[in-house]
Amino acid sequence: MTDSEFMDRAEILLKAVEANCDRINDETSADIDNQRVGGMITVVFSNRSQIIINLQKPLHEIWLAAKSGGYHYKFENGRWLDTKGQGEFFSNLSRFASEQANCSLTFVA
Repeated sequence: MTDSEFMDRAEILLKAVEANCDRINDETSADIDNQRVGGMITVVFSNRSQIIINLQKPLHEIWLAAKSGGYHYKFENGRWLDTKGQGEFFSNLSRFASEQANCSLTFVA
């Protein structure tokens, strides 16, 4: 994957995270805030816990930090997959966000 391809795919992911946060706020009683600075999004929950998603351009990875730990994702076969075989980005984000928000939240690509 070229740097340009990585940035295009990563931008799609970041925009999807932002759109999901907006949808969740519109459709649920969850109160989450998202702030984007360049290639990093901070998702803040009402209990002040955070999930941070940021780009690692030299590695062509997306890193996600949640209360449960840190995770690295590479784009493979049309999906962002954990480099240690621990699942797909949006599925994991849904699980981590649900845990931190204390309610069921769904993030989709």
